[in-house]
Amino acid sequence: MSTVAYGQGHLWRTLYRAAIFEPDLTEIPRRIAEAQKEIVHRARELFQETGNNIQEVQALDSALGTLHVFRSTLKKSAGSVRNSQPSSLRA
Repeated sequence: MSTVAYGQGHLWRTLYRAAIFEPDLTEIPRRIAEAQKEIVHRARELFQETGNNIQEVQALDSALGTLHVFRSTLKKSAGSVRNSQPSSLRA
C-alpha cells in the first residue's frame, strides 16, 4: 500500500479511536456518527481503488461492527439507568 493511500485512509482510524475512547458520555453518539461516516467514505474510496486492500477493508468492517455494538450497548445502558431511577426522578 502506498504512503498516499494510507494518509488518505488515516482519518477514519483517528475518528474511530476518538469515539471508542471518548470519556464524555454525552459526546459518544456524535463521535460514533462521525467515525461511521468517515468509515463508509473510506470504504467507498477503496472500492474504486485497484490493488490489494483486503486488510484495510477488513479493518473497516470490524470498526463498523464495533461501533454498532458500542452504540447498542450505550442505548441499553441508558435505558437501564432510566428504568432503575425512582419515577419522581425520570424525565
